[in-house]
Amino acid sequence: MSIHVPLPLPTHSHETSPPSALSENKQTLYDCVLEHFAAVDYTLPNVKQEKAALTVDEKFWLSYECLLRYLRATNWNADVAIKRLEDTLKWRREFGIYDRITAEYIEPEAKDGKGFLFGFDTHGRPAIHLSPSKLSAEESPRTIQFIIWILEHAFDLMGPGVETLALLVDYAGNTKNPSFNLCRIMLSIIQTHYPERLGLALIAHLPWFLNAFITLLTPFMDPYTRQKLVFNPVINENGLFRTAADAEAWDADSTLRVFEPDQLVQEGWNGSQRFAYSHCVYWEALVKLCEKRRSRMFVVWHRMGGKVGLKEWDVKVAVRDETIDVDAHVDVDETLMENGQPQS
Repeated sequence: MSIHVPLPLPTHSHETSPPSALSENKQTLYDCVLEHFAAVDYTLPNVKQEKAALTVDEKFWLSYECLLRYLRATNWNADVAIKRLEDTLKWRREFGIYDRITAEYIEPEAKDGKGFLFGFDTHGRPAIHLSPSKLSAEESPRTIQFIIWILEHAFDLMGPGVETLALLVDYAGNTKNPSFNLCRIMLSIIQTHYPERLGLALIAHLPWFLNAFITLLTPFMDPYTRQKLVFNPVINENGLFRTAADAEAWDADSTLRVFEPDQLVQEGWNGSQRFAYSHCVYWEALVKLCEKRRSRMFVVWHRMGGKVGLKEWDVKVAVRDETIDVDAHVDVDETLMENGQPQS
Protein backbone atom coordinates (compact mmCIF):
# COMPACT_ATOMS: atom_id res chain seq x y z
CA MET A 1 0.00 0.00 0.00
CA SER A 2 1.37 3.38 -1.02
CA ILE A 3 1.72 6.36 1.28
CA HIS A 4 1.35 9.96 0.17
CA VAL A 5 2.35 12.01 3.21
CA PRO A 6 5.69 12.98 4.83
CA LEU A 7 7.08 10.82 7.61
CA PRO A 8 6.75 12.09 11.21
CA LEU A 9 9.74 13.50 13.05
CA PRO A 10 11.99 10.86 14.63
CA THR A 11 11.28 10.24 18.29
CA HIS A 12 14.78 9.03 19.19
CA SER A 13 17.56 11.47 20.02
CA HIS A 14 20.11 10.47 17.35
CA GLU A 15 22.71 10.94 20.08
CA THR A 16 22.36 14.72 19.93
CA SER A 17 23.43 16.77 22.91
CA PRO A 18 23.17 20.39 24.02
CA PRO A 19 25.59 22.90 22.48
CA SER A 20 28.98 22.51 24.13
CA ALA A 21 30.57 25.36 26.05
CA LEU A 22 32.68 27.76 24.01
CA SER A 23 36.28 28.54 24.72
CA GLU A 24 36.92 31.87 26.42
CA ASN A 25 38.04 33.50 23.18
CA LYS A 26 35.10 32.19 21.16
CA GLN A 27 32.66 33.16 23.89
CA THR A 28 34.00 36.72 23.74
CA LEU A 29 33.51 36.81 19.96
CA TYR A 30 30.00 35.38 20.27
CA ASP A 31 29.12 37.95 22.94
CA CYS A 32 30.30 40.70 20.61
CA VAL A 33 27.94 39.52 17.84
CA LEU A 34 25.07 38.98 20.27
CA GLU A 35 25.41 42.40 21.84
CA HIS A 36 25.40 43.98 18.39
CA PHE A 37 22.04 42.50 17.39
CA ALA A 38 20.46 42.47 20.86
CA ALA A 39 20.98 46.18 21.45
CA VAL A 40 17.69 47.93 22.25
CA ASP A 41 18.31 50.60 19.63
CA TYR A 42 19.63 48.23 16.94
CA THR A 43 18.52 48.92 13.37
CA LEU A 44 19.57 47.35 10.08
CA PRO A 45 22.05 49.61 8.29
CA ASN A 46 21.10 51.23 4.99
CA VAL A 47 17.40 50.49 5.48
CA LYS A 48 14.62 53.09 5.66
CA GLN A 49 14.13 54.16 9.27
CA GLU A 50 10.53 52.99 9.48
CA LYS A 51 11.58 49.45 8.48
CA ALA A 52 15.04 49.29 10.04
CA ALA A 53 14.11 47.65 13.36
CA LEU A 54 14.21 43.86 13.58
CA THR A 55 10.87 42.08 13.27
CA VAL A 56 9.74 39.28 15.56
CA ASP A 57 10.54 36.73 12.84
CA GLU A 58 14.06 38.09 12.47
CA LYS A 59 14.72 37.93 16.21
CA PHE A 60 13.48 34.33 16.19
CA TRP A 61 15.87 33.55 13.32
CA LEU A 62 18.83 35.15 15.15
CA SER A 63 19.25 32.24 17.55
CA TYR A 64 22.34 31.23 19.50
CA GLU A 65 23.06 28.51 16.95
CA CYS A 66 22.47 30.88 14.01
CA LEU A 67 25.04 33.37 15.30
CA LEU A 68 27.53 30.54 15.80
CA ARG A 69 26.96 29.21 12.28
CA TYR A 70 27.95 32.58 10.83
CA LEU A 71 30.91 32.90 13.18
CA ARG A 72 32.22 29.47 12.14
CA ALA A 73 31.61 30.29 8.47
CA THR A 74 33.74 33.42 8.82
CA ASN A 75 36.51 31.70 10.77
CA TRP A 76 35.42 33.45 13.98
CA ASN A 77 35.78 36.97 12.67
CA ALA A 78 33.06 38.85 14.57
CA ASP A 79 33.01 41.89 12.28
CA VAL A 80 32.70 39.78 9.13
CA ALA A 81 30.04 37.58 10.76
CA ILE A 82 27.99 40.67 11.67
CA LYS A 83 28.26 41.97 8.09
CA ARG A 84 27.19 38.62 6.64
CA LEU A 85 24.29 38.31 9.06
CA GLU A 86 23.07 41.80 8.15
CA ASP A 87 23.40 41.00 4.45
CA THR A 88 21.33 37.85 4.95
CA LEU A 89 18.71 39.67 7.00
CA LYS A 90 18.27 42.13 4.14
CA TRP A 91 18.30 39.37 1.53
CA ARG A 92 15.57 37.47 3.41
CA ARG A 93 13.39 40.58 3.30
CA GLU A 94 14.07 41.22 -0.37
CA PHE A 95 13.52 37.57 -1.34
CA GLY A 96 10.22 37.51 0.54
CA ILE A 97 10.95 34.74 3.05
CA TYR A 98 8.44 36.08 5.57
CA ASP A 99 5.68 37.40 3.35
CA ARG A 100 5.76 36.77 -0.41
CA ILE A 101 7.04 33.18 -0.58
CA THR A 102 4.00 31.47 0.93
CA ALA A 103 2.70 27.93 0.49
CA GLU A 104 -0.13 29.27 -1.67
CA TYR A 105 2.20 31.29 -3.88
CA ILE A 106 4.69 28.49 -4.39
CA GLU A 107 2.24 25.59 -4.77
CA PRO A 108 2.12 25.56 -8.60
CA GLU A 109 5.82 24.63 -8.63
CA ALA A 110 5.18 21.70 -6.28
CA LYS A 111 2.47 19.95 -8.27
CA ASP A 112 4.77 17.80 -10.41
CA GLY A 113 6.73 16.45 -7.43
CA LYS A 114 10.08 17.87 -8.52
CA GLY A 115 10.97 18.46 -4.89
CA PHE A 116 9.61 17.20 -1.58
CA LEU A 117 10.54 16.48 2.03
CA PHE A 118 10.51 12.84 3.10
CA GLY A 119 12.42 10.89 5.73
CA PHE A 120 15.38 11.52 8.01
CA ASP A 121 18.94 10.22 7.91
CA THR A 122 20.68 8.41 10.76
CA HIS A 123 21.63 11.78 12.27
CA GLY A 124 18.03 12.98 12.28
CA ARG A 125 18.57 15.34 9.34
CA PRO A 126 15.44 15.90 7.24
CA ALA A 127 15.81 14.81 3.62
CA ILE A 128 14.99 17.04 0.66
CA HIS A 129 14.36 15.04 -2.52
CA LEU A 130 14.97 16.66 -5.89
CA SER A 131 14.29 15.17 -9.34
CA PRO A 132 16.29 17.07 -11.99
CA SER A 133 14.31 15.33 -14.77
CA LYS A 134 11.30 17.38 -13.65
CA LEU A 135 13.17 20.67 -13.60
CA SER A 136 12.89 23.02 -16.54
CA ALA A 137 15.92 23.43 -18.77
CA GLU A 138 15.52 27.18 -18.22
CA GLU A 139 15.86 28.91 -14.89
CA SER A 140 12.63 30.20 -13.38
CA PRO A 141 12.42 32.64 -10.46
CA ARG A 142 9.55 30.63 -9.00
CA THR A 143 11.56 27.39 -9.20
CA ILE A 144 14.30 29.05 -7.16
CA GLN A 145 11.69 30.36 -4.72
CA PHE A 146 10.18 26.87 -4.43
CA ILE A 147 13.53 25.26 -3.59
CA ILE A 148 14.19 27.92 -0.95
CA TRP A 149 10.68 27.37 0.46
CA ILE A 150 11.41 23.63 0.81
CA LEU A 151 14.77 24.48 2.40
CA GLU A 152 13.19 26.81 4.95
CA HIS A 153 10.57 24.23 5.90
CA ALA A 154 13.18 21.50 6.30
CA PHE A 155 14.45 23.60 9.21
CA ASP A 156 11.00 23.37 10.81
CA LEU A 157 11.40 19.58 10.90
CA MET A 158 14.78 19.50 12.63
CA GLY A 159 14.80 18.05 16.11
CA PRO A 160 16.98 19.18 19.05
CA GLY A 161 20.64 19.35 18.10
CA VAL A 162 19.99 18.97 14.36
CA GLU A 163 21.17 21.97 12.32
CA THR A 164 21.84 20.49 8.88
CA LEU A 165 19.82 18.75 6.20
CA ALA A 166 20.36 15.92 3.73
CA LEU A 167 19.84 16.49 0.02
CA LEU A 168 18.91 13.49 -2.15
CA VAL A 169 19.13 14.12 -5.89
CA ASP A 170 17.96 11.32 -8.18
CA TYR A 171 19.03 11.67 -11.81
CA ALA A 172 17.17 8.54 -12.91
CA GLY A 173 15.35 9.22 -16.15
CA ASN A 174 17.23 12.46 -16.73
CA THR A 175 18.20 12.96 -20.37
CA LYS A 176 19.20 16.62 -20.37
CA ASN A 177 21.39 19.06 -18.53
CA PRO A 178 19.61 21.15 -15.90
CA SER A 179 19.90 24.90 -16.19
CA PHE A 180 23.49 25.86 -15.43
CA ASN A 181 22.43 29.33 -14.33
CA LEU A 182 19.75 27.94 -11.98
CA CYS A 183 22.33 25.65 -10.34
CA ARG A 184 24.82 28.49 -10.06
CA ILE A 185 22.23 30.81 -8.48
CA MET A 186 21.15 28.14 -6.00
CA LEU A 187 24.76 27.43 -5.03
CA SER A 188 25.37 31.12 -4.45
CA ILE A 189 22.26 31.52 -2.27
CA ILE A 190 22.96 28.44 -0.17
CA GLN A 191 26.63 29.20 0.36
CA THR A 192 26.02 32.88 1.14
CA HIS A 193 22.80 32.84 3.13
CA TYR A 194 22.62 29.30 4.53
CA PRO A 195 26.13 28.63 5.88
CA GLU A 196 26.68 25.26 7.56
CA ARG A 197 23.18 24.07 6.72
CA LEU A 198 24.05 21.37 4.17
CA GLY A 199 24.97 18.18 5.99
CA LEU A 200 25.20 15.86 3.01
CA ALA A 201 24.27 15.86 -0.68
CA LEU A 202 23.73 12.42 -2.23
CA ILE A 203 23.53 12.35 -6.03
CA ALA A 204 22.27 9.03 -7.37
CA HIS A 205 22.13 7.57 -10.90
CA LEU A 206 24.30 10.34 -12.30
CA PRO A 207 24.66 9.70 -16.06
CA TRP A 208 28.09 9.94 -17.62
CA PHE A 209 27.19 12.87 -19.87
CA LEU A 210 26.60 15.09 -16.82
CA ASN A 211 30.17 14.73 -15.55
CA ALA A 212 31.23 17.74 -17.61
CA PHE A 213 28.28 19.74 -16.23
CA ILE A 214 29.35 18.95 -12.65
CA THR A 215 32.94 19.88 -13.50
CA LEU A 216 31.77 23.27 -14.75
CA LEU A 217 29.88 23.86 -11.49
CA THR A 218 32.79 22.88 -9.24
CA PRO A 219 34.57 26.28 -9.36
CA PHE A 220 31.42 27.87 -7.91
CA MET A 221 31.48 25.55 -4.88
CA ASP A 222 33.40 26.41 -1.74
CA PRO A 223 35.49 23.62 -0.16
CA TYR A 224 32.88 23.07 2.55
CA THR A 225 30.19 22.37 -0.05
CA ARG A 226 32.39 20.14 -2.22
CA GLN A 227 33.26 17.84 0.66
CA LYS A 228 29.55 17.23 1.32
CA LEU A 229 28.90 15.82 -2.16
CA VAL A 230 28.61 12.05 -2.64
CA PHE A 231 28.12 10.81 -6.21
CA ASN A 232 26.36 7.53 -6.92
CA PRO A 233 26.16 6.29 -3.30
CA VAL A 234 25.65 2.60 -2.60
CA ILE A 235 22.02 1.58 -2.10
CA ASN A 236 21.21 -1.96 -0.97
CA GLU A 237 18.78 -3.87 1.25
CA ASN A 238 20.50 -2.50 4.37
CA GLY A 239 20.01 1.14 3.43
CA LEU A 240 22.13 3.86 1.88
CA PHE A 241 25.91 4.24 2.23
CA ARG A 242 28.47 6.73 1.00
CA THR A 243 30.78 4.09 -0.47
CA ALA A 244 30.94 0.38 -1.31
CA ALA A 245 33.54 -0.02 1.46
CA ASP A 246 31.09 1.42 4.01
CA ALA A 247 28.36 -0.91 2.80
CA GLU A 248 30.61 -3.96 3.07
CA ALA A 249 31.91 -3.01 6.53
CA TRP A 250 28.51 -2.16 7.96
CA ASP A 251 26.90 -4.12 10.76
CA ALA A 252 24.07 -3.38 13.18
CA ASP A 253 26.43 -1.69 15.65
CA SER A 254 28.27 0.55 13.18
CA THR A 255 27.54 4.14 12.22
CA LEU A 256 28.46 3.79 8.54
CA ARG A 257 24.88 3.76 7.27
CA VAL A 258 23.52 7.13 6.12
CA PHE A 259 19.85 6.17 5.75
CA GLU A 260 17.90 3.24 7.13
CA PRO A 261 15.56 1.52 4.63
CA ASP A 262 12.42 2.68 6.43
CA GLN A 263 13.45 6.32 5.90
CA LEU A 264 13.90 5.94 2.14
CA VAL A 265 11.36 5.91 -0.65
CA GLN A 266 11.23 2.75 -2.73
CA GLU A 267 11.43 4.39 -6.13
CA GLY A 268 14.98 5.40 -6.96
CA TRP A 269 16.35 4.82 -3.45
CA ASN A 270 15.46 1.16 -2.79
CA GLY A 271 13.79 2.00 0.52
CA SER A 272 10.92 0.21 2.22
CA GLN A 273 8.55 3.19 1.99
CA ARG A 274 6.19 2.87 -0.96
CA PHE A 275 5.84 6.60 -1.27
CA ALA A 276 4.04 8.02 -4.28
CA TYR A 277 3.80 11.76 -4.70
CA SER A 278 0.13 12.74 -4.77
CA HIS A 279 0.15 16.50 -4.63
CA CYS A 280 -3.34 17.14 -3.26
CA VAL A 281 -2.65 14.79 -0.32
CA TYR A 282 1.05 15.44 0.30
CA TRP A 283 1.06 19.23 0.06
CA GLU A 284 -1.70 19.79 2.59
CA ALA A 285 -0.09 17.34 5.02
CA LEU A 286 3.37 18.94 4.70
CA VAL A 287 2.10 22.49 5.12
CA LYS A 288 0.07 21.55 8.20
CA LEU A 289 2.99 19.62 9.72
CA CYS A 290 5.43 22.50 9.27
CA GLU A 291 3.01 25.23 10.32
CA LYS A 292 2.03 23.39 13.48
CA ARG A 293 5.62 22.72 14.50
CA ARG A 294 6.82 26.25 13.71
CA SER A 295 3.88 27.72 15.61
CA ARG A 296 4.68 25.60 18.65
CA MET A 297 8.36 26.58 18.52
CA PHE A 298 7.44 30.25 18.19
CA VAL A 299 5.15 30.17 21.22
CA VAL A 300 7.83 28.43 23.30
CA TRP A 301 10.46 30.93 22.09
CA HIS A 302 8.18 33.82 23.08
CA ARG A 303 7.61 32.41 26.55
CA MET A 304 11.35 31.96 27.01
CA GLY A 305 11.81 35.68 26.45
CA GLY A 306 11.34 36.12 22.71
CA LYS A 307 14.73 37.69 22.12
CA VAL A 308 17.86 37.40 20.01
CA GLY A 309 20.26 34.67 21.06
CA LEU A 310 17.88 32.10 22.56
CA LYS A 311 18.99 28.53 21.91
CA GLU A 312 17.21 26.43 19.31
CA TRP A 313 18.12 23.45 21.49
CA ASP A 314 16.12 24.77 24.44
CA VAL A 315 13.11 25.64 22.30
CA LYS A 316 13.03 22.28 20.52
CA VAL A 317 13.56 20.26 23.68
CA ALA A 318 10.65 22.09 25.33
CA VAL A 319 8.44 21.36 22.33
CA ARG A 320 9.57 17.72 22.20
CA ASP A 321 9.06 17.09 25.90
CA GLU A 322 5.93 19.20 26.09
CA THR A 323 7.24 20.91 29.19
CA ILE A 324 5.40 24.05 28.16
CA ASP A 325 1.71 24.13 27.37
CA VAL A 326 2.17 25.33 23.82
CA ASP A 327 -1.50 24.89 23.06
CA ALA A 328 -2.55 27.52 25.57
CA HIS A 329 -3.94 30.79 24.31
CA VAL A 330 -1.45 33.43 23.25
CA ASP A 331 -2.45 37.02 22.67
CA VAL A 332 -1.77 37.44 18.96
CA ASP A 333 -1.82 41.21 19.19
CA GLU A 334 1.04 41.13 21.71
CA THR A 335 3.20 38.30 20.33
CA LEU A 336 2.79 38.59 16.59
CA MET A 337 2.78 42.34 16.16
CA GLU A 338 5.81 44.54 16.15
CA ASN A 339 6.33 48.04 14.81
CA GLY A 340 2.67 48.05 13.82
CA GLN A 341 3.12 45.17 11.39
CA PRO A 342 1.87 41.57 11.71
CA GLN A 343 4.61 38.95 11.62
CA SER A 344 4.32 35.41 10.33
